[in-house]
Amino acid sequence: MYPAFSKWIHSHRDLPLLLNQWTNVVRWEFKHPTPFIRTREFLWQEGHTAHATHDESSEFVHKILDLYAGIYEDLLAVPVIKGHKSEDERFAGAINTATVELYVPVSGRGIQGATSHVLGQNFSKMFDVWFEDQDKQKQFVWQTSWGYSTRSIGSMIMIHSDNTGLICPPRVAQTQIVIVPILKKDDDTKAILDRAHELKKQMVAEGIRAVVDDRDNHNPGFKFNQWEVRGVPIRMELGAKDMEKKEVKCVFRFDGRKFQTSQDTLAQDALKMLENIHQEMFEKAKKARDDKMVYADNWTDFMKAINEKNIVLTPWCNTKESEEKIKDQSKEESMQKMLEANEDEAILTGAVKTLCIPYEDAYKKELPEGAKCFFTGEPAKVIALWGRTY
Repeated sequence: MYPAFSKWIHSHRDLPLLLNQWTNVVRWEFKHPTPFIRTREFLWQEGHTAHATHDESSEFVHKILDLYAGIYEDLLAVPVIKGHKSEDERFAGAINTATVELYVPVSGRGIQGATSHVLGQNFSKMFDVWFEDQDKQKQFVWQTSWGYSTRSIGSMIMIHSDNTGLICPPRVAQTQIVIVPILKKDDDTKAILDRAHELKKQMVAEGIRAVVDDRDNHNPGFKFNQWEVRGVPIRMELGAKDMEKKEVKCVFRFDGRKFQTSQDTLAQDALKMLENIHQEMFEKAKKARDDKMVYADNWTDFMKAINEKNIVLTPWCNTKESEEKIKDQSKEESMQKMLEANEDEAILTGAVKTLCIPYEDAYKKELPEGAKCFFTGEPAKVIALWGRTY
């Protein structure tokens, strides 16, 4: 699209140019698939912009990064760490790559959730994308690009779900609440079904995506299992005893909590339940991640923490050469450890690399005066976050 930019942009009045698209991508060099996370073909949203100044492009990159972080945290209940990539991990051709990084506790691996790149003038000079400024001077544009893919779905599944099946955050669940009528031989079936549909109607009026599972060819146990596998946030059960008490039994998918609640205020209560579930899912995932984020200032402690499925903060000299050596040495040590392990011992293998250099103060330790790089022993310049990734 950049050759088209050179035809579209002529004057400072044509800027900023903001382009967004959804597209399928096919990677022919692809190997070793991981469903959702790394596949030959995937759907993604990508953006490309052109600006008059470096400051404007950099500000826009971080605005997009905040939007991506919001999608993960406010919709998927997945906590992220915002930061920028090291030189070795930076997008080719970019002068800075900002990123949101995720962590999967069950595997001990990090995931690059989304990236936003300051491309500088590298591509505009290559593709001759320039404009006349207000002084009639020729200037090359400052570009950005950014992307977010279906990898986010895989991340959500791995971070929240369990061995029973999917656990879907309420804000993105196709069905937020399912009402399962409990019908026995001598019950007033019509009254229970009518009440179930009335309660559903009340919740739908409040904007809740609710359904009644009134299928008569499956028993309640089958239905419970099916909705649990699908990850529906709340299951409500309505039987004859519940009708007498004017209550409904509620079961939360994410923690199995069970309790009775009044039918009279069910719609309003359900809204609060869904909000609470989102927040509790987020806090649970955040705690699980933070409990596995440790600090190390030497190689021995670093590799010990990595092999225990942690992500690790370290003082680092921030050079491309040292990161390449860290990748090679960590890969060699993990392979050796795997060869020495017994058959029943699960060993996490693969190279360790920087996930990001975090922005948030909460994930930084103060770089002590005179701190040395944990690997080279040279003066440390940054605190970096490391881990194995997908």
